[in-house]
Amino acid sequence: MDTTTEMLMEYKSYLMLEKRLSANTIEAYIHDINLFVSYIVDECGAEFVPSDIDYSQIEDFVVSLGKRKVGSRSAARIISGVKSFFLWLFLYDKIDKLPTELVESPKIGRKIPDYLTPSEVEAMLACIDLSLEEGHRNRAIIEVMYSCGLRVSEVVSLKISDLFFDDGYLRVIGKGDKERLVPVSDELIKQVGLYRQKRSQMNIESRYADYLFLNRRGRPLSRVMVFNIVKQTASNAGIKKSVSPHTLRHTFATQLVKGGADIRLVQQMLGHSSILTTEVYTHPDIRHRQETVERFHPLSKKE
Repeated sequence: MDTTTEMLMEYKSYLMLEKRLSANTIEAYIHDINLFVSYIVDECGAEFVPSDIDYSQIEDFVVSLGKRKVGSRSAARIISGVKSFFLWLFLYDKIDKLPTELVESPKIGRKIPDYLTPSEVEAMLACIDLSLEEGHRNRAIIEVMYSCGLRVSEVVSLKISDLFFDDGYLRVIGKGDKERLVPVSDELIKQVGLYRQKRSQMNIESRYADYLFLNRRGRPLSRVMVFNIVKQTASNAGIKKSVSPHTLRHTFATQLVKGGADIRLVQQMLGHSSILTTEVYTHPDIRHRQETVERFHPLSKKE
């Protein structure tokens, strides 16, 4: 059997080349598997040999996560990563039994994402000082996230060559290098155009020339910087909610669903691989329908 390091390197290559997962997702998988390896070696005092691992050891590991106060969502992610690793070992004949087959993940509720109202988004856009050097850039960033539903990683990697404004859309390279086309509004085209006028006056290294959003040094923005831009803009607009780039993505999806958009189309524009992920955005509408029934149906009316 290969050493643990060699196995993990091989598995990492599989996730990258065959599953085509992002670098961040792959690192998360490897991190979670290493947690299990450390548990076997440090807490059980045994050598990590996948073919020797049995169901009881994995169940004990699950229990240990609870004792360490690991939240149910984090525990579910860790267990999912371990199960995926053992499934890969089994499918590629590195082990002859699947010890994770009966392992259950912690039950977690589906959280309805926070989102902003249209007036709150308008307040954010209105409070941006366009006289500042970065004003038009920040306005364009928020427009792109709100009107196209992009992830923060997709915003920082967006290229000028991805903009097809004459045809009314932009191209997004999402998780797993999956490509999708997202329609753009006239307002977004206008704001990006104003920003590009300012951008054209910058001194930009040739290797970064195709990146749309740049910092003052002419380099691509980091995800942390975009997070800070959004958070500061929301604060300046007087919004008390906890606002992040993902809040704007949630707002994009929620407003589409509440407006009656086909859930399958919303799924495609968000780049979700599963419709189940997108269906969380139907919850506010379902809640509204429940309130309507309780208010107006004769059998539901309360004194």
